Amino acid sequence: MAAALIAAVALASLPGASIAADQPWLTLPAPIALPAATTEGRVSHSGAQIWYATYGAGDPVLLLHGGLGSSDDWGDQIPALIAAGHEVIVIDSRGQGRSTRDARPLGYELMESDVIAVLDQLGVRKTAVVGWSDGAILALIMAMKQPDRVSRIFAFGANMDVGGLRPLGLLSPILPKVNALLAGDYARISPTPNDFAALTKAVQAMQLSQPNYSRSDLAAIRGPEIAIVDGEREEFIHRRHTEYLAHTIPGAKLILLPNVGHFAPLQDPAGFNAAMLGFLDGVAAGEAPR
Repeated sequence: MAAALIAAVALASLPGASIAADQPWLTLPAPIALPAATTEGRVSHSGAQIWYATYGAGDPVLLLHGGLGSSDDWGDQIPALIAAGHEVIVIDSRGQGRSTRDARPLGYELMESDVIAVLDQLGVRKTAVVGWSDGAILALIMAMKQPDRVSRIFAFGANMDVGGLRPLGLLSPILPKVNALLAGDYARISPTPNDFAALTKAVQAMQLSQPNYSRSDLAAIRGPEIAIVDGEREEFIHRRHTEYLAHTIPGAKLILLPNVGHFAPLQDPAGFNAAMLGFLDGVAAGEAPR
């Protein structure tokens, strides 16, 4: 999920901290199960089988999960989007969830090309995108490289260069819970259920070296409406980096969600969904002043 989660396996043996009920940023509730899909399938692209599913009907919204996760992480968001009159599209990123990968190194631009291949297969010419962590990075790459395919982007917990990461986030007491959730989900749904350790190394190699977009790259983004979103208790991304993204991408809005961290979609689904739907429907509640 998080760009910094690559150390979760090593930290899984750390003792859990005592978590009070008034510290939601230290909790990790499991998402609710995905509803029955309207359509489900796989797209062969560039040496991989990329899994997707769709739900509901209406204006499309694409959900892109975080590193080492899967579309199952969006269980609390999909029903809210359906109820608001949206078709929801989910994609499991290359090598993650139900999707496969080949032997080449993982890369954000390669995974972004997978997303475009799925949209092409579905005949979706333009969609709103909600991305979480690595998924938010993919969404912003779409804005740079395929702006005509994106209407709005709700980018939660993104870094667009490796300097945006907070190394001390690796000491967060939530990481053992995160690793257990990620490893368990992978074993349950992956076509290669015993390869989580290998996948972790591949994701680690990507996250330690990518992305590396410059200020001028970000300033050149034109087209979609963009919200740069994070939790006020974000563990893995520097707040200054989140603010930098919002101030550098033309017209971007900054939204900070209270009392949650990098796992806000699970920690406060109601608050996350209200901000997400508000932005997608043109009323960006919770925006921080520019």
